Amino acid sequence: MQIKVTARHFKAHDSLIAYTEEILNHFYDGIIKADVILFFEKKPKDGKIAEITISVYGTVLTAIGKSDEYTKSIDIAVEKALVQLKKYKGKLHTKDRKEVRKARDKE
Repeated sequence: MQIKVTARHFKAHDSLIAYTEEILNHFYDGIIKADVILFFEKKPKDGKIAEITISVYGTVLTAIGKSDEYTKSIDIAVEKALVQLKKYKGKLHTKDRKEVRKARDKE
C-alpha cells in the first residue's frame, strides 16, 4: 500500500507522519493507495483538519476529521473511513455470494 502524507502551509513532524502511516497500515489488504492531507483553518473552532482518501479496488473512500490536534483529527477521519470500508467489504461479500449462487444454479 502506498501512503502519501501532505501538510499544507506547514511542515509536518516525522512523528506525525509515522503515526499516520502506522494507523493506516493495520487495515484491509485491498487498499491500493491512501492520501492524507493535513491542514488548518484560521477559525479557532475548526482547528486542525485531516482528510483521508483511500483507493480500493473499484472505488474511492473519503473521510474528514476536525479537531484541535492533528492526531485526534487523524483518529476521527480513520474511524469514519473504517465505517465506509466495512460497508464496502459487505457489498463485496454480497456480490461474491450472488455470483457463487449463479454458478451453482448453472451446474
